[in-house]
Amino acid sequence: MTVVERNARAIDRTNEYAVRRLHDRSQIRQMLEARRTYAAYALGQLDPVLFRMSEWWGAHGPGGEALILHSRGGLGSATFVMGDSGPLEALLQTHPGARQTFFTCETHHLDTVLRSFDLEQRQTMIRMHVTAETFKPAEGDARRMVGRDVRTINNLYRTDGVPSFYSSRQIEDSVYFGIERDERLVSIAGTHVISAVSEIAVIGNVYTHPQYRGQHLAQITTSAVTERLLKTCREVVLSVDPTNKAAVRAYERLGYVEVARLIEGAALRRDVTGAFTAWRRVAARMRGRGTGAEIIRLRPE
Repeated sequence: MTVVERNARAIDRTNEYAVRRLHDRSQIRQMLEARRTYAAYALGQLDPVLFRMSEWWGAHGPGGEALILHSRGGLGSATFVMGDSGPLEALLQTHPGARQTFFTCETHHLDTVLRSFDLEQRQTMIRMHVTAETFKPAEGDARRMVGRDVRTINNLYRTDGVPSFYSSRQIEDSVYFGIERDERLVSIAGTHVISAVSEIAVIGNVYTHPQYRGQHLAQITTSAVTERLLKTCREVVLSVDPTNKAAVRAYERLGYVEVARLIEGAALRRDVTGAFTAWRRVAARMRGRGTGAEIIRLRPE
């Protein structure tokens, strides 16, 4: 082998990443725990029922490691990524997931993600978290919502014309608190994820009727949900639009602090038919024969 050939192979190895399907929940959990506040939704996906509706891939190499989660549910497909840009590029080249999906990544992932997806109406969000030590409950009373309240809850969420079809079971299995005025529900906060094993929960679905805004009702309902969750969770997280200054201040008054910046949005895969992805996957499997992995070779930048 000539010096030129040896140098060429050395260059190739500096841009090679090993990609593997992940099946071990304990291994995945260990990876997610490194960024648990960012990865709160993904930690919830480790629940045995949800895990069966998910697909996990990991990649590692000279540029670090990355993970991608593809999940499916009643609201459609979702994709979550974390890690370094090099291995993330390798994952997206071979296992980008569904043609249409709801994508979640961090701001430093954006350039890498946009090489594989169009992100329609993407939104930057602040991820905030609170613990029992930092929590400052708000004054005011809110009532725990139960399954028989579901019709009232759906009616409130439909105020702005957005469809809402929560079931009694969903309300019972979650934590929702609401405030009533003039004999009707006018403000509510609930949960997206509660992971007892990971001791983390995600608050969401915070909404106040337009006629009752400016009275700090959302802060009171969010406080009530947070207080209940912190009885069993080490920390509680939520996401908020940074342009919604009033909401950010309300959460800060409860003791929430910013821990990350996310980008979320509907995504459309650029490889429309999946043909190029399939070809790269076949090539990677051939390159990785005998290693138990797919070996992805990225082009030097």
